[in-house]
Amino acid sequence: MREFVVEADGGSRGNPGPAGYGAAVSDAATGETLAEAAEFIGVATNNVAEYRGLLAGLRAAHALDPEARVAVRMDSKLVVEQMSGRWKIKHPDMKPLATEARGIFPPGRVTYEWIPRERNKHADRLANEAMDAGAKGEAWTPRAPVVPEPDGPPGDARAGAAAARAALAQGRAVPASEPVEPTHAARGDARAARAVASATTSSPGWSAAPDLGAPATFVLLRHGETPLTPQKRFSGSGGSDPALSDVGREQARLVAGALARRGTVQAVVASPLARTRETAGIVAARLGLDVSVDDGLRETDFGAWEGLTFGEARERYPDDLDAWLGDPEARPTGGGESFAETAERIEEARARLVAEYAGRTVLLVTHVTPIKTLLRLALGAPPESLFRMELSAASLSAVAYYADGNASVRLFNDTSHLRP
Repeated sequence: MREFVVEADGGSRGNPGPAGYGAAVSDAATGETLAEAAEFIGVATNNVAEYRGLLAGLRAAHALDPEARVAVRMDSKLVVEQMSGRWKIKHPDMKPLATEARGIFPPGRVTYEWIPRERNKHADRLANEAMDAGAKGEAWTPRAPVVPEPDGPPGDARAGAAAARAALAQGRAVPASEPVEPTHAARGDARAARAVASATTSSPGWSAAPDLGAPATFVLLRHGETPLTPQKRFSGSGGSDPALSDVGREQARLVAGALARRGTVQAVVASPLARTRETAGIVAARLGLDVSVDDGLRETDFGAWEGLTFGEARERYPDDLDAWLGDPEARPTGGGESFAETAERIEEARARLVAEYAGRTVLLVTHVTPIKTLLRLALGAPPESLFRMELSAASLSAVAYYADGNASVRLFNDTSHLRP
């Protein structure tokens, strides 16, 4: 079952006075904005405008998926408490609006949460845009996005930019992307990187275009810790194939709980290695799903470096390690797998899984190199970018793949579910 977040707001310049509302619907798993609504409604009170925003948000969510669960977040204490049933509704103008809102989704499928105004900026902006348009005698229209030129080697990012330019030429709206804060990590000794969520998309927008349909969304889960993880030892597909440690199993249970609360994962696919199959099994059991295994998702074979720390590999095989760091075609000592070979395997798995899970959300339980490679390909980044991403154990990332071949990174290295 899909889960949406509805953020809604309304305002009146005079109370009562010229009023408007704004609402945004986003995917609870990825944070992607799926729909926006705003309207100038003439003279009304703040509370009536807030209820009108709620109605617009719920209607937009229902249009996307009438079977979804919805979490409504508003900075109106009155609306949240009344719709939660804790406060009575006395004002005659609000009673029919509340009744209508309760009838859009069945009881129990909508929850309400109060949030401070600074966390409701999206809906607040839309409401003010609607009031500004009304003051000019105009109807509200979404902001026109700007599409940057692609900057990087050929790949998904360049193909997507070309599709966006074609959409603009045809008069269709396309999404704008905000700059993503870069991570900084030394080769072979990456430091902790901040979790980055991608920019969201306005509606109507490229990702919401009905002719593209729903994307295939890969939620990428790195397996939980093994005994080798805290020591940062090379652990690929050619080594001892360790199982999870007790810490790793607890991490898997925590991520399972977080994904169960979101309720958006429809299938689980794992690498064939023990640590990923064990992680996937714990998560899938919580979600009530089976686990499929795809050999294309296995970790790189690190050859003779398996089980060594980076420092130990540097001491024993300095020339081979330098070559590996500087050339994606170079293999680890002892005939392991190059990053170029890994990328080719991952591209084949990606194409196969995108076709199989078109329009669905699938959890891929895999390893550091496959996840970084999927992110690199989606961004059109060069191979050396693999050394500039930190990926924590049991972290979540997400990439959406659309019917026109574009890919959109939605989440990177999220570990919030592991914190108390």
